[in-house]
Amino acid sequence: MIFIAIVLVLLIALYLYNVRNFDYWEKRGIAYEKPILFFGSVLKTYMLRESMTTTANRIYEKYPKEKLVGAFRSTTPVLLLKDPAMVKQVTISDFVYFHERGIVPGKSLEPMFKNLFFGEGDLWRLLRQRLTPSFTSGKLRAMFPLIIERAEHLRARALKAAVNGSTMDARDLMARYTTDFIGACGFGLEADSLNDDDAAFRQLGIKIFTFGIPDAIVVVLKDMFPVLARNLKIMGKVEKELTILVKEILRKRNNKPSGRHDFIDLLLECKNQGTVLGESIENFNDDGTPKEAKLEFDDVIIAAQVFVFFAAGFETSSSASSFTLHQLAYNPEVQKKVHKEIDTVLAKYDNKLSYDAIKELTYLEWTFKEAMRIFPSLGFLARICRRKYTFPDSDLSIDEGVNVIIPIQAFHNDPQYWNNPEEFRPERFHPDEFNEIQKSIYLPFGDGPRNCIGARLGLMQSLAGLTAILSKFSVGPAPETQRYPSVDPTSHVVQSIIGGIPLLFNVRKDVKLS
Repeated sequence: MIFIAIVLVLLIALYLYNVRNFDYWEKRGIAYEKPILFFGSVLKTYMLRESMTTTANRIYEKYPKEKLVGAFRSTTPVLLLKDPAMVKQVTISDFVYFHERGIVPGKSLEPMFKNLFFGEGDLWRLLRQRLTPSFTSGKLRAMFPLIIERAEHLRARALKAAVNGSTMDARDLMARYTTDFIGACGFGLEADSLNDDDAAFRQLGIKIFTFGIPDAIVVVLKDMFPVLARNLKIMGKVEKELTILVKEILRKRNNKPSGRHDFIDLLLECKNQGTVLGESIENFNDDGTPKEAKLEFDDVIIAAQVFVFFAAGFETSSSASSFTLHQLAYNPEVQKKVHKEIDTVLAKYDNKLSYDAIKELTYLEWTFKEAMRIFPSLGFLARICRRKYTFPDSDLSIDEGVNVIIPIQAFHNDPQYWNNPEEFRPERFHPDEFNEIQKSIYLPFGDGPRNCIGARLGLMQSLAGLTAILSKFSVGPAPETQRYPSVDPTSHVVQSIIGGIPLLFNVRKDVKLS
């Protein structure tokens, strides 16, 4: 009897713990998605039946007249923003209240998450302070020869498919290209993913973005019981081999920059500058002034930056560039304009890829941006409220710990802001047409202090790869290509497409392959 009584008490306590916040939005008069025990409003996400982006899109469209919609991530209140002005307040104006992403549950980060994307508070701020100089225009120009070489390999791989008349998965093709680029620009390695179907570096990338049921269980437990689940790992499957790889590279370079101008060199330069010092964004003196914050740039920190450079660099760029090819396959008139611009610009540079040539491809850049409007690699932004906050011109106050979601893809495809959003029209990004409201909600690389530090590098890498392909080939749909591909419901941060993007690559009749 005593055992049964203890079990009942524990079950009641667990129930009360889980429902303690379920009246949060009702008390504030905010329309909200009704929660269920343990899972809150996102059961389909936890069950890997719906990606987080798809969930955000669904909620956005379900409440067309609301500026704000409440939900719950397990027991945590979530606020989905539908007002562009509020998005700007969260990402820029009142950033000090919303400087944390909170994508990884719990405050204790496993080693691979101690990087610029997942890091929080002072860790993020000091990393950003030290790494920002590594992404200047001069640094990008120095890296560009490495990009060109991989782009040429990409063109050769596409030629094999074109000659054989076989279908090629554009998503896999561009993933191999970006993997090889990151191997060279990030690690100083010849990954050779474009020639070797089983390249170890490519398999590592696949492993990072394979999100299965065990990973989902870890996320649920961390959401429900962040303290108890602190030591459960999401990235443990790649932590060991990536750490060994980085240590071996550092050993070969004697912990000194090698002169390759790759990412490892940049990180070693950061390490050699010593302890990072700066003003804390988390801790303050009694008079309100920030305390001093410190960060040691050790091997763990370096490995974590390499991890995010690898993961973010290859997955987001390959997703965006392959979807661009998919859209061009179904919009031949746009593809003709892209071909014409590439031909005209490259003719000025002896028909060779170069940093300056890529910078002149304005219409191609608009085309790439239009693809990211329709299908952004990151379909949502996440922030956590770090202290009580009242939205300007509103009676709504939210407490510390509330999650804030900015549904990027929903904003990008809302007819309220875009004329015929389902139409693929790169001219939307002409400076005379791209208006201020659209600029405030077009966020494929984020916005404010936590925008993507590598956005320009990712753009240059993608445009170089697209130019290498489109300067010699046209792309068209294959018999098995889906006009509207389905999003993989197991996608977590970066969106993925089920079955890839099969396309036909045809050698252009008006160009020479030499």
